[in-house]
Amino acid sequence: MAPSQTSTDPAARVQASFGQQSIMALLGAKLDTVEPGRVDIVLPYRADLCQQNGFLHAGISTTIADSAGGYAAFTLFGPDEDVLTSEFKMNFLAPAKGDRFVATGRVVKPGKRLSVCQVEMHAYDGEHATLCVIGLLTAVRVTPR
Repeated sequence: MAPSQTSTDPAARVQASFGQQSIMALLGAKLDTVEPGRVDIVLPYRADLCQQNGFLHAGISTTIADSAGGYAAFTLFGPDEDVLTSEFKMNFLAPAKGDRFVATGRVVKPGKRLSVCQVEMHAYDGEHATLCVIGLLTAVRVTPR
């Protein structure tokens, strides 16, 4: 684990870990809100991330929602711990069309080993938000062996 990930500041640990996720850099996603038990990830619209009808691809929506939920749980973990997703269930409520997309993860039930998080992904057209994805994610606390 990188030294900055062992910081006692949860926001600094999330920033360090997020910086190591090459998929987030590839997508152009950025961290926005990082608070204890909550993380928001913003993804600007890109045509190359859309499916055949011009909507953000479901795989991209779930990728940013997964990271938002996992990092929300990670904010409550200790300095030498890490996070992995063990399960998620997503419901798609509306097509994801907008100029930016915001995935939010919130811890619903923290645990010693497993944390349950609610995740959402909104599409923004200017200031108008449409809830496109809602789901539950189970994050696993990973400790060094």
